[in-house]
This record gives sequence, structure tokens and C-alpha cells, in this order.
Amino acid sequence: MSDPFGLEPLASGGYGLTEAPRIGRDGTVWFSDVTGGGVHRIAPGGEEVEVVLERRRGIGGLVLHRDGIVVSGRDLLQIRADGSQHVLFAPDEELGITGFNDLHVDRNGWLLAGALRFRPMAGEEPQAGRLVVIGPRFVAAAVEDGLTWPNGIGLAPDGRTAYVCDHQHHRVLATAVDRDGALHHEVRTFAQAPEGHGVDGLAVDAEGGIWVATAHGGGLVRFAPDGTVDRVVEGLAPFVASLAFGGPDGRDVVVCAVRGEEGGAVLRGRSDVPGLPTPPCLV
Repeated sequence: MSDPFGLEPLASGGYGLTEAPRIGRDGTVWFSDVTGGGVHRIAPGGEEVEVVLERRRGIGGLVLHRDGIVVSGRDLLQIRADGSQHVLFAPDEELGITGFNDLHVDRNGWLLAGALRFRPMAGEEPQAGRLVVIGPRFVAAAVEDGLTWPNGIGLAPDGRTAYVCDHQHHRVLATAVDRDGALHHEVRTFAQAPEGHGVDGLAVDAEGGIWVATAHGGGLVRFAPDGTVDRVVEGLAPFVASLAFGGPDGRDVVVCAVRGEEGGAVLRGRSDVPGLPTPPCLV
């Protein structure tokens, strides 16, 4: 299938692995550079890229906070609107956490974080990862069994199912969510990536479709709520890392990709179906 979003370059040149896209309700676009370092921001309707955070590498996740943003990496770092910084959560030696990858926010404003127990960029042997839930006064390790390299995270429209990509095994896992927001420990394989595709970032649309960036597959896959493949979009770039919906009507789309010798890029388009709104983090 051809590109359904009419994607056009928004930012490119000088980036390594662009990742962690977010779109504010006013249309502000945020993204990171995993290998080159830093967090970048583009104002609504603009094209000029502003550096929000310099040098920090390994940021695979970014969410909006009621006061600024939260980014992943060696710890979970809040960057407040005034530019000050606050570590929300540092790696826990008892849990064996070496750092964090993708992030999401649930309906309570709690933070969902993919916790790593090995350093993939350093070539370390894969170890089982975890999906960690962080609230205002608690931290709980939820999904553990069957998850190795946690990546994209999302929730179903009713909030009762959580999805997390396992980059290592090219699949999307799912687990039930209680009414109070607690995640079950039992997981199931929700969907397997089509042949030749991987799984990386994830975003859910208002119809309950689960969009997954296919990494070296070079495109996107939309899974229906029952886990069947609904659409396969190919040929966007050699490597497609992540995507996000947002903007005033939820129909703006940004995709982070690596376009060969051009390096990392951020592509922008529009969707017929809006994305599922994500509240700001309240932790």
C-alpha cells in the first residue's frame, strides 16, 4: 500500500536515528536523536528546529508532562517548561534496570516505561525487559514474562488493554488493564510482524487500530483490534523508527525514519482517522 498520510519532510540533515516523536495539541512537534543526542522541537506551522536538550543520547521515548516533557535514557528525566531538570526515576539495581526506552501515559496520567535490562547499543546479550508503571507515589513492574526489548507502548480506546512492542522478537504483546489502571502480569502475543518487517514505535488511532513502525521493514503496519493485519505501508525509508498522532484535531501525523545517506528525518502528514488522545503525565 502507498503512503496514506501524504508524508513530506519536516526536518532532516545532520541527524542520526530520529526517534520519540510527539505532537502537542497546539501542533508543536517534538523528537529526539538517539545516536546524535538531544531533544528537538518545531513550533506549530513552523520549520525551524529548536534544540531543547543537548547531547543526551539514547532517548527512545518522550511524553508530554503538565510541566514540560519527560524523556527516557539512562533515567527518566523531566525537562520543565522553564528549562530546569528533574530526575523522576533512576534505574533500580534490584530490578536490574539499565535504562529506559519508549514511554506512554495512561488515563490516570501515570507513566508507562519500557525498562531495559541490557544495553542493546553496546551489543550486550539480550535480557528480559519489563514494562514499568510509575505513579505519583509508587513504582510497579508489570509486564515481565515474554518481553525482551520493550519498544512502542499504547493503550486501546477503552483503556482496558495495553500494547507493547517486543523489538527482539518482532511481535506486539498485549495485557489487560484494571479499572484503576493496574496492568496484569500475564501477557499474550497480540500480533506478529509480517515477514520481512520488525516492530519499533507504536501509536493507536481512534478506531482502535494499532499502527507500528516496522524498523528495517521500511514502513508501517496497521493491526486491527483483533490483531489481524489491516494495512501494510512499505517503501517509506530504509528504516522507520516511530510515529505519532496529534495536533488540534488529532489528525496530524509525524514519522521518524532514517533515509540512507541523508540520515535521520522527521516526516509530517495528515490522517483521515485521528489518533487516540494521550493525556499529559502527572507524575
